[in-house]
Amino acid sequence: MLKKQKKLILTPEQQDAMRRAGRVNARLMDYIRPHVKAGVTTLSIDNLIHSWTIDNGHIPATLGYQNYPKSCCTSINDVICHGIPDEYTLKDGDIINVDITTIVDGWHGDQSETFFIGDVSEQRRAVTQCAFDCLYLAIDALTPGSRVSTIGETVVPEAHRRGFTVVREYVGHGLGRAFHLDPSIPHFPNRQSRIDRLYPGMCFTVEPMINAGSRYTRSDKVDGWTVRTKDGMASAQFEHTLLMTEDGPEILTQTEYGPRKGHQFECLEADRAGEKANAEST
Repeated sequence: MLKKQKKLILTPEQQDAMRRAGRVNARLMDYIRPHVKAGVTTLSIDNLIHSWTIDNGHIPATLGYQNYPKSCCTSINDVICHGIPDEYTLKDGDIINVDITTIVDGWHGDQSETFFIGDVSEQRRAVTQCAFDCLYLAIDALTPGSRVSTIGETVVPEAHRRGFTVVREYVGHGLGRAFHLDPSIPHFPNRQSRIDRLYPGMCFTVEPMINAGSRYTRSDKVDGWTVRTKDGMASAQFEHTLLMTEDGPEILTQTEYGPRKGHQFECLEADRAGEKANAEST
């Protein structure tokens, strides 16, 4: 999906355009947040995303991209990425990644979050926490001019330490006027990522996909898009668009109401237990 680009360094004006695209995309994520809940279909989520985007004068980047049929991706439970919204109704215990990309005056903002639907299993909670923590650990490890491999060298050991694995077939990417640009941003170190560097003025995504079981994937041969874990176990992902500056990476898609660095995800049962303990202590 990557498109070659000779000049990766954005001018100050272009950087501001990317900042605006990121802010718009983040507002869209906050808008859809209360609608991601049990009893709603993923198609209804897509309809809301599409309407908000068009009504605000922007373009949903995924719609029609390489014939993708919807305005967002909704990846549930064992779906790693590229899940197509349909009539599936979200139910208690599901986890769902909502991935949205908005074109704002020709520039792309791109991000995703994994949401809990009701009370999820401890395994699904833990793999979601791992994906979230790996995102911020990778961001914190980056400095101006650092190698792309810094991301993978941070993510892989942390995921393995927690007993999880890192998807290799799908990666982050450069971002700007095109959806997918060089450099490729793998979440594992490889030869090319040890060569590529992230200089001030470069925009890119970091989006680690963490599996509860095997790292291996399988693609849906019918719809041509949906990617699942090969062993059927859960997968979680978080994504931000970043701008490398002279002072380090700047998050362009930070939401107002979503989880921030250091957030701890809890199961409902854990919350109830905590509430009960507090009540008994008082």
